[in-house]
Amino acid sequence: MKATFSISDQNYTVDFSQPIDISIPLTNTDENPIAWYLDKPSIEPVRMGDWVGKVSEGQSSTNFNTIAFNPHGHGTHTECLGHITRDFYSINDTLKTFVFLAQVVTIQPEKLDNGDAVITLEQVSQLWQAKEQTAIVIRTLPNEAIKKHSKYSHTNPPYLAAEAAAFLREQGIKHLLIDLPSVDKEKDEGKLLAHKAFWNVKDINQVNDDACFDATITEMIYVPKEVKDDFYLLNIQIASFVNDASPSKPILYKVK
Repeated sequence: MKATFSISDQNYTVDFSQPIDISIPLTNTDENPIAWYLDKPSIEPVRMGDWVGKVSEGQSSTNFNTIAFNPHGHGTHTECLGHITRDFYSINDTLKTFVFLAQVVTIQPEKLDNGDAVITLEQVSQLWQAKEQTAIVIRTLPNEAIKKHSKYSHTNPPYLAAEAAAFLREQGIKHLLIDLPSVDKEKDEGKLLAHKAFWNVKDINQVNDDACFDATITEMIYVPKEVKDDFYLLNIQIASFVNDASPSKPILYKVK
């Protein structure tokens, strides 16, 4: 199915029969990516005495699983500013529209003398093309399929400079997507500089009125190599969790 939409004076055509899924599925195997020092997710049938909620075991007419996971550490997830604030904010209340014009960019993080690898303001600003997009998808290099299975704990993955996060906010970006476990450094003493810069949160104990309450960050995506840097229609799908974050399924569609 094809449809046409417009932003300002620019018309775009999108074919909804050609989705590009950039989420990482959640499994209970060692193939699942893991961050933040967790074990793998658990997907297990309910057990009540001798009864097991699994059709293949012959005792149940349905498969009846309980799933235990952490959205931040076990795969693609979308979070709101409630991730870093003392007051509670839910992603289910934050994300109210689900389709956006997005720019996909590819960046090789810059190596620093201390061993860190950082996506810098200069890199982001050089690739920025203003077309009234409200979302950006950052793919980092190298972009190997191992990202879908990586064990990130204690590996000091690349991260986004706070100045780059602030730049994106100032350009009108409301939805920041990245193929890393966090926009921030793994061990940063709780500073969370990029999160705070993007959401414009100055004090986590009392959120300022001009904070970006309607903005989201999506982490641990995977953008296949064949997807070119360009503009796309982005659909962010979440589960209706009353939590600071939800597992999510961002989908890209080519536009003309």
